[in-house]
Amino acid sequence: MRVKRGVTSHHRHNKIRKATKGMSHPNRVSIKRGRQTVTKSLQYATRDRRNRKRTFRQLWNARINAAARINNTTYSRLMSDLKAKNIILDRKILAELAVNEPKAFAEIVKTAKQVK
Repeated sequence: MRVKRGVTSHHRHNKIRKATKGMSHPNRVSIKRGRQTVTKSLQYATRDRRNRKRTFRQLWNARINAAARINNTTYSRLMSDLKAKNIILDRKILAELAVNEPKAFAEIVKTAKQVK
C-alpha cells in the first residue's frame, strides 16, 4: 500500500505559515520563501539577543558617566575608586541609581572618593 504524505506536508506547511504571520505577502504565501525568512529571522533573533546586552551596557556606561560628571568625577575614576573601596555594584544598578536616585548616587560617589 502506498503512503500518502498530504497530511504531514500540510502540518509542516501550516507550521511555516504560522511562523510567517505578519510578514510581507510573498513570504507568507510561498512555503519555500516562508521557510527561508523564518530561518533568517531566527538567525537575526539570536544575533540581536547578543547585541541587546552590548547596547544596554553602553547605555548604562553613558548614564553613569553623565551622573559622575555632575558629581565632579569621571566614569573611569569612579569605577576604579569603587573597585579600590571594594564596593560591588554592577553597572545596571549604578545607572538605575544615577537616573532615579541622584542623592543615593552622590553618596556612593562620595564614599568611593574617600579612598585616597
